[in-house]
Amino acid sequence: MSPPTRGWMPRAHPLWVSLTCADATQNTRHVGMSQMPGTSLPRRVLKPWGWELWYALTERYAGKVLHVERGHRLSLQFHERKDESCYLLSGRLLLVRGPSAEQLGERVLETGAVWRNRPGDVHTIEALEDSDVLEVSTPDLDDVVRLSDNYGRAGTSEP
Repeated sequence: MSPPTRGWMPRAHPLWVSLTCADATQNTRHVGMSQMPGTSLPRRVLKPWGWELWYALTERYAGKVLHVERGHRLSLQFHERKDESCYLLSGRLLLVRGPSAEQLGERVLETGAVWRNRPGDVHTIEALEDSDVLEVSTPDLDDVVRLSDNYGRAGTSEP
C-alpha cells in the first residue's frame, strides 16, 4: 500500500469500511495478531459518547478506534502511565489539553490532525461533528483519572 496522498480518504479503504460497519458488534475472526491472553479482538465497547473498537491489545501497545457522536465529549482526564498518540480519521473535534485543569487550552482539529497525550497531560475531546479517532497507546487501558465527566462517571475507571 502506498503512503497516503493529499486526496486520501480513510473511509474509502476496505479495512476501514469493515471496521465501521454495523457488523463490528458481532464476533469477528481475528487472524495474525499477537494479543494478550483472554482478549477477543476486535472488541466493541459502548460508551455514553459513542463507542471504542479495540483492534490491538498486546503487552507493549494497544490500538483503538474511538467514534464520538456530535456534541458529546469524553471525560476531562489524565493518565499516570498511559501514553497515547491520536490521528483524526474523520470529523472535527475540539481538543482541550493542558498541564493541569486550571491551565487548559483549546484547539479545533480537522480530519488528518495528530496529537499526543503524555502521562500527566489533562485532556478531553469534544466532537463538533461525528468523529473517528485512531488511538495507539501503551496498554494501560485502566489508567484513567477522571476530573469531570458529563455522564456522571467520576474518579478512576476500568476499561
